Amino acid sequence: MADPSVHVFNGRLYIYPSHDWESGVQENDSGDHFNMKDYHVFSTDDVENGEITDHGVVLDTKDIPWAGRQLWDNDVAHKNGKYYMYYPLKDQNDIFRIGVAIADRPEGPFKPQPEPMRGSYSIDPCILEEKGEYYMYFGGIWGGQLQRYKNNKALEAGATYPADNEPAIPPRVVKLSDDMLQFAEAPKPVLILDKDGKPITQGDNERRFFEASWVHKYNDKYYFSYSTGDTHLLCYATGDNPYGPFTYQGVILTPVIGWTTHHSIAEFKGKWYLFHHDCVPSNGVTWLRSLKVVELKYNQDGSIQTIQGQ
Repeated sequence: MADPSVHVFNGRLYIYPSHDWESGVQENDSGDHFNMKDYHVFSTDDVENGEITDHGVVLDTKDIPWAGRQLWDNDVAHKNGKYYMYYPLKDQNDIFRIGVAIADRPEGPFKPQPEPMRGSYSIDPCILEEKGEYYMYFGGIWGGQLQRYKNNKALEAGATYPADNEPAIPPRVVKLSDDMLQFAEAPKPVLILDKDGKPITQGDNERRFFEASWVHKYNDKYYFSYSTGDTHLLCYATGDNPYGPFTYQGVILTPVIGWTTHHSIAEFKGKWYLFHHDCVPSNGVTWLRSLKVVELKYNQDGSIQTIQGQ
């Protein structure tokens, strides 16, 4: 299991990971070896010492009408007694879209909608609930296909990357419709700035966005955290608005065993936790990842104490 999204529902902690398996696909920079095909849900009432319940398969590509392949990272939101799972999946043209599946319980099973969300693209949806509104953050470069889009339109010439001294490709944020099934507006870029107010550049590989958006609030600040991908860091930036901009603050987690890392941050029973994955149990095989959790601690000024991954 990998890419954990974690939420507390009804006083219990639920983990929504992706599911790695030995697919036999050769490893490459497009992530074809991450050929995940279903989701399990896990839950516990004690993060550090409790029993983990596996609720089994709750969504499978064979049950999604528009499915192609690669059911990557997902997230789940709750509204009006329903649970909404947002998932990236390549359609039958091998293009990532974002789908929605609905359940009556946090542990599923989840029933997929017949079509992907209109105007959706790329990967790694993350949902923030704020004052009755729901926001989705999404996007990932390289295998996540974000480099194929500009102003929410597919580029006719295919993938393009900025020069190293130009602003990095930004993740996206969009408010969801009242029924939770569509975008309520056009997705907007999420700007990540340095302490001087300048955008992080594409060549700044230790700070620029790669994938794995996650947003949480602490002391009325919004914390946007993300993976730098090929430099294997989890970083974070803070802001005063769900739309950003966010100012880079530092590193949450140094590199772990495996190609990259992906995470979520949640508070449970008075403690904050970082959930992530690495490949230690599979001897470093990057497409067979396992979940980990560690307590997350803040300094008095609200900064996050860096956790050593190895």
